[in-house]
Amino acid sequence: MATLYYGYHYYVGNDKKHSGITTDAERRQTEHQQRWPGGRLVVATGPMTEPQARAWEAQQTKTITPERQ
Repeated sequence: MATLYYGYHYYVGNDKKHSGITTDAERRQTEHQQRWPGGRLVVATGPMTEPQARAWEAQQTKTITPERQ
């Protein structure tokens, strides 16, 4: 069976911090919460194939975030 991908946005409050793709939304939210505590991951699209996911990701507006401390 093919791996399924999901497109997502990660928010802290109403501020979008990151958009990306993942095969595991719960794991990815936990990873982002290390950098941006208190945020939430919102699945925007999917399931889809990896090529579809990469195409979706390429269309997303890039969010500039501060350097890691």
